[in-house]
Amino acid sequence: MTVGIVAVALTTGLAILAGRSRRFSAFAFAFWVLAFVSAAMVWPQAFRQWAGRPAPSLVPLLIQIIMFGMGTTLSLRDFARVAQMPKAALVGTGLQFVIMPSLAALLAMAFGFSGPMAAGIILIGASPGGVASNVITYLAGGNVALSVTLTSISTMLSPFLTPLAMTLLAGTYIEIDAGAMMWSIVQLIILPIVAGFIANYVLQRYAKWRDRLLPVVSMGAICLVLAILTAAARDQLLEAAAAIVVLVILHNTGGYLLGYWGARGAGLPEADARTVSIEVGMQNAGMAAGLAITVLQSAPAALAATVFATVMNVSGAILASWWRGRPAQDVAASRQLAPLPEEMP
Repeated sequence: MTVGIVAVALTTGLAILAGRSRRFSAFAFAFWVLAFVSAAMVWPQAFRQWAGRPAPSLVPLLIQIIMFGMGTTLSLRDFARVAQMPKAALVGTGLQFVIMPSLAALLAMAFGFSGPMAAGIILIGASPGGVASNVITYLAGGNVALSVTLTSISTMLSPFLTPLAMTLLAGTYIEIDAGAMMWSIVQLIILPIVAGFIANYVLQRYAKWRDRLLPVVSMGAICLVLAILTAAARDQLLEAAAAIVVLVILHNTGGYLLGYWGARGAGLPEADARTVSIEVGMQNAGMAAGLAITVLQSAPAALAATVFATVMNVSGAILASWWRGRPAQDVAASRQLAPLPEEMP
């Protein structure tokens, strides 16, 4: 208990300090994630029931809030960029939905996971890119316009490709209702993004206020989701902690490496390859967690998404710091269409 309290206090302090430091700002969100997850491990009851209602039942609403925030950062320009960079968009999206689901299935088999746990590992691999990738790409000096475009495309394709990947790769572990999963993705992800997309135009006069408030709300919602799911699956996490953490690190790192070299092999320039690497390696863990609760109806199935979110935010911050200190030759040109950091969720 004492060690846990120290961990919560330490990560909270580091999150506050990093948020005030321009040099280490990339680590602020990662430390907040670690602080919330640590708190859920130390005081699980605080995140299991609120006002007499099971806390996991609030996860879908929190994810919709996160996706609404993402929608407010999008515009028609983000989708129009596909015509400006068709090769990069095709390569990035293809690598996203080939590498991560396949690698997840191989790792689940290699580590001997079965049932909902194995399905949850594959689910995080079958999910689209996460909104955090846009921030990490900016901090890494990558092509932010491409990152936003790839996140948008993979998210819009997820109602079709995520159920397909789950049916093909996870169907041997548990029964997959592809139709229910497709509809859940539409409810959890697509509709809130569309609502945010519309709000982006309606609230133009409040753009400065919106861009400052919504990222904070989105990040807070992500931290709460992770804390709730950590508390719900705390016992399973303690039992399989070492194995699941190692698996997730391999999955996340494999996504970065295979995404980067796949993009370079396809002839993309350095800045674009870095962007694809980040986009492939960082998944929408919130969506995976939400589907685990609403469709698979299993807290253990959400375990991989919870651990993945924690690991990817730490590794993403480290990768961003590494690449930021080694700027690519083509970064300046690639960032001409990049949004300001305040626009990032």
